[in-house]
Amino acid sequence: MGLSGALHVEVEVKSPAENFWLALGDGVNLLPREFPKDYKTIQILAGDGNAPGSIRLITYGEGSPLVKISAERIESVDLEKRSMTYSIIGGEMLEYYKTFKGTITITPKDGGSILKWSAEFEKSGHEIDDPHVIKDFAVKNFKEIDEYLLKQSSV
Repeated sequence: MGLSGALHVEVEVKSPAENFWLALGDGVNLLPREFPKDYKTIQILAGDGNAPGSIRLITYGEGSPLVKISAERIESVDLEKRSMTYSIIGGEMLEYYKTFKGTITITPKDGGSILKWSAEFEKSGHEIDDPHVIKDFAVKNFKEIDEYLLKQSSV
């Protein structure tokens, strides 16, 4: 097995695509406030936190399965397609992966949404597992955000 790879997952949620996209856009505030077990803080180190070139420093809570701190740079954003690509540029994840680039895309479906998460990575060694634990963490977060948004819309 090679050191480079990719993972993909789709999650269907009940929240409308626009609501989910807006929630992700407010992730710097929303995630630590509503999901402190997973996110202690998210700091914006450069840019506005959402535009290409922005850099965010994420300190994870005890719910994070692999790392406690990571820095990510937003590489690209497509507002029309509700898609964002980011790269990990700092933190413990770089001990496991030389490169890690993730993409999140939100597509409307029957009043809800399909969330697609994919990652391209290069492992630092053959003994390192593919980042399934990170994929599972993303899926868990998507479902938690969906539950949060559904509660908000029923208030």
